[in-house]
Parts: sequence; C-alpha cells; structure tokens
Amino acid sequence: MINYIVRPSHNDMRKTLMLFIAGLAFACGGADTQHTEETEQTMYSKLDEEQFRKSHEDGEIALYTLKNKNGLEMTVTNFGARVVELFVPDKDGNFEDVVLGYETLEDYLNHPNSYFGAPIGRYGNRIANAQFTLDGKTYQLEANNGPNNLHGSPGGYHKEVWEVLDSSDQHLKMKLISPDMHGGFPGELTVIMTYALTDEDAFEITYEAETDKPTIVNLTQHSFFNLNGHGEGNVHNHELTLNADYYTPVNEVLIPTGEIAPVEGTPMDFTTPHLVGERIDDDFDQLKIAGGYDHNWVLNHKDYPSGVIKAAKVKVPENGRVMEVYTSQPGVQVYTGNFMDGRSKSKEGKTYGKRAAICLETQHFPDSPNQPDFPSVVLRPGEKYEHSCTYKFSVE
Repeated sequence: MINYIVRPSHNDMRKTLMLFIAGLAFACGGADTQHTEETEQTMYSKLDEEQFRKSHEDGEIALYTLKNKNGLEMTVTNFGARVVELFVPDKDGNFEDVVLGYETLEDYLNHPNSYFGAPIGRYGNRIANAQFTLDGKTYQLEANNGPNNLHGSPGGYHKEVWEVLDSSDQHLKMKLISPDMHGGFPGELTVIMTYALTDEDAFEITYEAETDKPTIVNLTQHSFFNLNGHGEGNVHNHELTLNADYYTPVNEVLIPTGEIAPVEGTPMDFTTPHLVGERIDDDFDQLKIAGGYDHNWVLNHKDYPSGVIKAAKVKVPENGRVMEVYTSQPGVQVYTGNFMDGRSKSKEGKTYGKRAAICLETQHFPDSPNQPDFPSVVLRPGEKYEHSCTYKFSVE
C-alpha cells in the first residue's frame, strides 16, 4: 500500500496550523502538556504541493516529504524521481536548501533536458559516437551531446514517471520498468530504487536492476549541490577531497581516451583538500576542454575491501557545512556546472549561473561499453545490478 504523506498545499498555512494546534494543546493541558514531535518540528519546504500533483498517462505524480529526527528535510517528486529540495544546517544551526531545482512540476516538464536532482539511466554519462556493441551486435543511440549519447536520452529516466511502491517519513521506494529498446538499449530493465533520509543525517540511495536480455547499465544520481544554499553564488569556495589517485582523461568531446592517468602534480589532484576555485582556471588542457571539472575519478577501492568506499568530502569553511560521499561504484564524476548560464528562473525566482553547483555522480566509467580495459557494465538475465550511494551531512 502506498502511504502518501498528507500535508496542506501551502507551507505557510501548514506552519500556522501546527502553531495553532500546539497552542491549543498547551491551553487545554496546562504547562505540563507534552507537545507531539510533529508540532515541534519546523517544515522548511517552500513548495506548494498542489503544483506537483498531476494525473499522467504513466501514473499519478505527487510530491513526497522525508524528514529525520534532527530536522533534515527533503522533498521528492516521482516525476523523474527528482530530489527537489534538501534542507541541512550550517554550524550555527541555520537550515538552507542545498540542491538546485525548480518550484513546480510544470517547470520540470518545460525543461526536459535538465537533470536537477534526478537518477540517470539506462547509462549515466557519455557513450562515444552514440553506439556500442554487445555480443556482436551494434546498438545505435541518439546523439544528443555532439556526436555522443549523454545520460541515456531521449529515453532517460529523469523524464519518466516512477511508480511509488512504499513511502514513509524517512524513505521512498520507487520502481521503473524500462522497455526493451527504450532509448535504443536492449532488454526490458526493471529498476527498484529507494531514497532514505536517516537519523545519521545521510541521504542514502540504493539501486537494484534486472534484465530479460543482455544489456548495459550504469545508474547514477544527479543532484546539483551548493552548500552555500541553492542560488547563492558559485562553488569556488567549496573545499573538495577525493579518494582517488587516478582519473580518466578525455578528448575534445569529453570521451575518455582510455588512459587511466595519475592525478599527482596536476590540478586534478584532490587527494588533499583544495578549494574548487583554486585551480579550476589553470592552463591545463583537461580543464580547458571541459571549461572546468567534468571528469571521472578512479576511486581507491583497494583500500576498502568491504566494497563501499568513502569517495569524497566537500566542505564550505565559511559556514561549516560538510557533505561526505560513500559508494560501491568504481568511479565518481565531478561536474562543476561549467555549462550553466542562469537563463531560466528556478526555485524562489533565483537563477543558476556558471559553476553554481557541484555534482558528485557515483558511477562506472564513461564510455565503458567501448573501453575494454574499463570495468564491465554488462548485465545479463539472472544477474542483479546493485549500487549504493550515500551523501552524509555534518558540520565542522
């Protein structure tokens, strides 16, 4: 049974009602009356739930709210399974929404090529020349990023209505069935994905997928983070650490060359903390090709025999917000919003200019189907694709 989280349409009405109930309980019960946890908690969301309700040919679309005991709050729409808001505190206890996004469903529908807050599939990142060969057969995809395919479009999972299997205050379980040859990919793929907001202040994502024909799979999550708060300038002041001694250099159309190169001695070295803006405009060919960071780093999994690695840490020294990233995947794509131009209005009427966010997309390597020396992304019938990714928040 789907457990919808019911709340009034407007945030201000909700807060007023909660205060009224709390005051009434105090008046009737006296000073010793204990308020319920719900009446004591502040709801930070600034969205109108009704702006996300829609009957669609692929199912009902709605907005869901997750909230933990420490006050962290996240809103998600099952259109594209997108994280719309995520409120976390700074070192002074001030909560801000730290993910980029839009404030109505219509905005998302009108920007179908935006990846704000969405899971990406069937193949996250780029596939060279929009084609790959599997078991001797060549499959042609749409070239939507120069000569390449990016993020599985046009059949990308960020534009699909996900079926909500179960929801509660702290988790949302969703399902998507991707038909055989959807977006050009073989095999009917069934994906089960769960978002959880834990009491350890972690946004946890788990993916499972099975296919009825041999196919390729590389799922990831594409939230755009700004720990200053969404729309509050660029991310040059974000201090980044990556648990990666190597990365995969790219050619002029951002396809890996096949080389796995050491980061040492280059602006790609985040094995010790560096501000994102410290070297991003250096005279270094890889940065000039991408206009900043838009590369895959090879994680040091040999140091983590359990299979789950601490991949990254991001910190804003001024406000103390920290985000750590853990994953079971072999790589992480770091993208610093180099192609954002601020042309479209977003939440609260804000605009997002160049480098207004940092993305940390845990993944297999780009163009793996065409790179025999990269880890395989082939999934066959009877096998199960599994992937975990955690964004954990704290303050320092």
